[in-house]
Amino acid sequence: MESDNAEENVSTKQSPTRQKARLSREDGDKERTGRSKAPTRQGPQAADGPALLSFTLPKEARLAKRAEFLRVYSEGKRIEGRFMTVFILPNRQGLHRVGVTATKKAIGKAHDRNRAKRLLRESFRLSRAELDRVAERFDWVLNARKSLLYAKLEKPLAEFRRIVAEVGEPPSVRGRVPVHDAKKEPTR
Repeated sequence: MESDNAEENVSTKQSPTRQKARLSREDGDKERTGRSKAPTRQGPQAADGPALLSFTLPKEARLAKRAEFLRVYSEGKRIEGRFMTVFILPNRQGLHRVGVTATKKAIGKAHDRNRAKRLLRESFRLSRAELDRVAERFDWVLNARKSLLYAKLEKPLAEFRRIVAEVGEPPSVRGRVPVHDAKKEPTR
């Protein structure tokens, strides 16, 4: 019984090189089917690169090293929220810096951790105007909580802006009870 792949049945000649090269012009390859032109674009045009770069968070505004995170955790103030836990520590630099964490224990799978970090970074970035109104500059560490996964951007953004407003208030106003609540009688 002979095999189809025996050496004597295999040609050792190489096929000649193709002389006719395919051209990408209209009169190039007549046998090829398909559209001759790309379809016209209907939707909005994509923004150019330099316009998008202005919205990014600059590298100087990020906490990157473990030591920076640990310093904020140990020496900073902790503020609990529904979607995040915020640690803040005044810094001597001219800008607010942010570090974002989403642990496997608190959040879960990698795609969930990535989404949580993306939402927190975006909340910080979109709150730039509120952060600029705060007189003192801080290092911020934002820890994601599980409830963040079930929220759209608006809710964590509102919570972060509330925290920024709380941090930006003068110390004399922070601990004071609002006037309308002070006059209320306790409910029984």
